[in-house]
Amino acid sequence: MTTILKKERLAFGSPELDKMVGGGLLQGSTTLVSGAPGVGKTTLGLQFLITGIKAGQPGLMVSFEEFQASLIRDALQLGWDLKALEKEGLLRIIFTSPKLFLESLKTQAGPIAQAIDSLNPERVVLDSAAHFQRLSNDPLELREIYNTLVNAMKRQGITAILLDEAANVMQAQRGRMASLPFLVDTVMLLRYVEVDSSIQRAIAIMKMRGSPHQKEIRRFQIQKGGLEIGEPFTGRAGILSGMPYRIA
Repeated sequence: MTTILKKERLAFGSPELDKMVGGGLLQGSTTLVSGAPGVGKTTLGLQFLITGIKAGQPGLMVSFEEFQASLIRDALQLGWDLKALEKEGLLRIIFTSPKLFLESLKTQAGPIAQAIDSLNPERVVLDSAAHFQRLSNDPLELREIYNTLVNAMKRQGITAILLDEAANVMQAQRGRMASLPFLVDTVMLLRYVEVDSSIQRAIAIMKMRGSPHQKEIRRFQIQKGGLEIGEPFTGRAGILSGMPYRIA
């Protein structure tokens, strides 16, 4: 059964970020968030989940790498009490392996599938999609794995964010097919940028199916409550390379 994307928008809770994606992510869509370690991908994912919970939409975080204690600690520093939300039944955090998660999606059975069914989440964040590369060195098989992942989310009408530490999606990748950016509906890039001998953070929306979106590359900071979007970078080129240069 094919799920038709609805026009309802799911917000991030940041007015400027929501403007960048045309008012929010389309319900039932899948978004890839690509960036270096520590740049803010997990924070963005948690912000998306917390905003949904405040709107009455249960959320699910699936992690393949983060220890629960460190995830809860880091979230507390941002003003989010994940333990309390889990106790209230509004949030579920699952720590598993890519193989087990993929099998649960295929068979719709097992503890992971049961947890998803009992929560019935409207928003899901998966951290990180890069771990699926361990399941196969065959580019065609890896594409099929990503297809299974994306289509399973769509069948259930879930709005999903896939965090990824893959190489720059703007450049040709060696050794594997860069299939995931083509399969998802939205691609967001988070980057470290060196400007005048200081490190800043940049965010850009590379594509968004079925919706207009802003094309600017904008500064952002991480603070309590998530990402604070700043002004666009102006007077420079090469922002997303991390080494911008001035232009006239």
